[in-house]
Amino acid sequence: MNKKIIQITFFSLAVIFLLLMVEMFVPGVGAKLFKFLGPVVLFAEWGLFALLGAILLFLTIKNKVKEPLRKFLLLTGVSAAGFVIFVLLHNLTSGLLSALFNKEIEEPVFFILATIVCPIGFLVGAIRSAIIFFKKDAK
Repeated sequence: MNKKIIQITFFSLAVIFLLLMVEMFVPGVGAKLFKFLGPVVLFAEWGLFALLGAILLFLTIKNKVKEPLRKFLLLTGVSAAGFVIFVLLHNLTSGLLSALFNKEIEEPVFFILATIVCPIGFLVGAIRSAIIFFKKDAK
């Protein structure tokens, strides 16, 4: 049963990720959804994405998943939760520095972590975890 819960959490996280990518990169989709559903629903998706990442981390550690699946599930969960955390830290840091120095200041470290490192980590972890899940189900 624990394996099923981990799989459901993982695949739910993957679906939310795909939905978020469509909203961000398909022209007009994000704007129309924002206009139709409002900001609360769209921001709730990001919160759900981070929450599912944290749940995946917790379940992977608690259930002592065996290697190599463990490291890829951990990478997926950390990247999902980290993405939202680093976006918030980037915005807070940039806003605070801009307010303190009265000019527009961009903070690059959290920005690079949020926009490059976490998405790549998520994709690597998710693709490899999915391959391992499907190989084990095929046996």
